[in-house]
Amino acid sequence: MVDDETLVRIGEGVALHHHQGRPAAARELFERIWAEIGGERGDPLHICVLAHAMADVQEDVHEELVWDRRALVAAGLLSDDRVARAGVALPVAGLYPSLHLNLSECYRKLGDLGRARAHLESARAGMGALGDDEYGQLIRSGLDRLTRQLGPG
Repeated sequence: MVDDETLVRIGEGVALHHHQGRPAAARELFERIWAEIGGERGDPLHICVLAHAMADVQEDVHEELVWDRRALVAAGLLSDDRVARAGVALPVAGLYPSLHLNLSECYRKLGDLGRARAHLESARAGMGALGDDEYGQLIRSGLDRLTRQLGPG
């Protein structure tokens, strides 16, 4: 159970987008949370999770890429202790496959297949940190889909 109120609110935004099909409402909530946490001066855990979610509700792939990059940078500032104190069951290493998968997808959309493949490989390299649960299966499915889309390199 997540104990961090900011993460709970980010989760509500994710639900607005993924379960209710309301990306604009999610984006508005994420923008308010971003201002509340102090933007890039905020807690790296909040920045990472919020930027990762904010990327998904962008209409422009260049903006999506900006948010995905922010999430990756913030992940590099995290510790397993900080993540655990927030009530997140996943270790920091478990965040990287999804972060790299999203970056790979952005670069694919932009036609930069070299960078797309590099991030895809980084995502694959981190898969050992994920279990065989629903989340791990979701990321594996995304990797498989993107691998097919990118084709041989």
